[in-house]
Amino acid sequence: MRNGEPQRSNARLFMQFLAFGGCADAAPLADHLSRAKIAGVLYEDVNDPRGVGLLTFSEDPDFFLDRVRPALNGPGFSALVQKPEYTMLGRTYSLGYEPDLDDVLIRRPQRTVLNPLWRWAVWYPLRRSGKFAQLPSDEQRVILAEHGAIGMSFGAGDFAHDIRLACHGLDKDDNDFVVGLTGKELYPLSAIVQTMRKTQQTALYLERLGPFFVGRALWQSAI
Repeated sequence: MRNGEPQRSNARLFMQFLAFGGCADAAPLADHLSRAKIAGVLYEDVNDPRGVGLLTFSEDPDFFLDRVRPALNGPGFSALVQKPEYTMLGRTYSLGYEPDLDDVLIRRPQRTVLNPLWRWAVWYPLRRSGKFAQLPSDEQRVILAEHGAIGMSFGAGDFAHDIRLACHGLDKDDNDFVVGLTGKELYPLSAIVQTMRKTQQTALYLERLGPFFVGRALWQSAI
């Protein structure tokens, strides 16, 4: 709702995350992405000394095939080994009460991943159990509110900021959502995951969580 009027939009931002191994120096990859005019973020993998992660995004899903795919088959990336277990693809969504729908669906996710102060990131997929979908709507809202309150408290303190993407029908492992956490430091990102483990949604209604990619941005571009 905005000014008492319902908002509607068919616009969505698609975001794809890919991970690779066998990269001793990620700087040339960043140069290649800049020349290819790719909008995204290149992360160095903290858990793999030769690992990198690439997040790209666009409102047009053709972008991933027409622009990203050729870039990944070009210099630098074509010599790397892809890690398919980290492949994630999702789209932005709204909860229905946001005052600025366009900001929620398009602009805010980009600001979050491109903020030069929030270079640390954790990306992971999740799948809810069927039991959650069978709960009455009122119960679902209470459970999600508990989860959301934790995220808002971390965000208000500038400790962690989230990107939530729906991936129904887009994910090869049939996950429901992709979550990205970004921030200035790594510790709060771990702390928010730890805190979320105690919520009803995570403790009772998640069927699958992860794998987790943890990295720090080497290159960020809005092009």
